[in-house]
Amino acid sequence: MKSEELREILKLSNAAADPKGIEKLDAFSKHLEAWNRVHNLTGARTREAMEEQIVDSAWPLMFLPPVDSLLDIGTGAGFPGMVLAILLPETECTLCEPLKKRAAFLRFVAGDLGLGNVTVEAKRADELEARAYSLITSRAVTDASTLVDWCRPLIDKSTQLLFYKGEQVHEETAGLRHCGIEIITRKKRNYLWIKEASKCLK
Repeated sequence: MKSEELREILKLSNAAADPKGIEKLDAFSKHLEAWNRVHNLTGARTREAMEEQIVDSAWPLMFLPPVDSLLDIGTGAGFPGMVLAILLPETECTLCEPLKKRAAFLRFVAGDLGLGNVTVEAKRADELEARAYSLITSRAVTDASTLVDWCRPLIDKSTQLLFYKGEQVHEETAGLRHCGIEIITRKKRNYLWIKEASKCLK
């Protein structure tokens, strides 16, 4: 586990992250490595690749404020939703993953690690109950404008959006300038942060 890099992220975190979560992240990555050999849950095949995914998922904790509730759309094998849930034990986390084998893995991890703050919904985003979340995240699911449309029933005046995007982020956000977007870059990752998602509804 890239524990030094993770400890630095947690030390600088604004989001009340749990330093003890590093041990659980190590257990999570071991489970993922084992399940992935059989079920093909993620393209990250090596422990090093998985650890980079964990750091990528956790990095926004350095700028995010504390949140009461989090929804991750398209959690897949756990990035970023499960990583954030492990590091934010006081945050109610809903992981939305329609693929049954991935949802089963997420439920197994939540049970094995005793993550009482995690709910796994084996549904598409448009099948979720309409309720507001403090933070909605998503990585590698669809373009930013489509994500914003999916999020509309889940947004209130306090909702923030955080989308993990790649090099096409500027093209994807051309129609979202009214949302008050902020783009924060780490390596090839562009974190698209919308602090007042309610602006997107206008």
